[in-house]
Amino acid sequence: MTRPRVGIKTARSLKVEKACLANVPEIHRLINHFADAEEMLHRPLSEIYENLRDYFVVRQRDRVIACVALHICWADLAEIKSLAVAAEFQDQGIGLQMLEACLREAKVLGIPTIFCLTYKPDFFKRMGFQQVDKMELPRKVWGECYRCSKFPDCDEVALVLQIGNQGS
Repeated sequence: MTRPRVGIKTARSLKVEKACLANVPEIHRLINHFADAEEMLHRPLSEIYENLRDYFVVRQRDRVIACVALHICWADLAEIKSLAVAAEFQDQGIGLQMLEACLREAKVLGIPTIFCLTYKPDFFKRMGFQQVDKMELPRKVWGECYRCSKFPDCDEVALVLQIGNQGS
């Protein structure tokens, strides 16, 4: 399934790649910068290390300027987490590149359903995600959300995208 392109210029010279151990402190800093502004949830450093294989990054020289994670929840379900692009690099298509990297990996893995919880639902809706009630994601709610300080009064928006089971 082809995703619609968003009408923004793309930073073609920047490459999306899998994160490495050296990127963890900068991923942590980037995520928590936006979390401090209440634009996403905080992530402990230990959680980023534990889930490092989930993360993609974009670097400019040695600086991580964007990150995102594709976290597998179950055989048929994965979550897009912690999508962040440094402020001075926003509106250049980097967020779109990050999301597309996650969707490609989900397809390769054969995961048909992708979801996210976000404070920025319009970005994901432009990519075909549909808003759903959080209770339609019981594995997420009872597997992780119940430990969050905002539970049960979560103010994030839940969105889902069906990409089909097109694994390799």
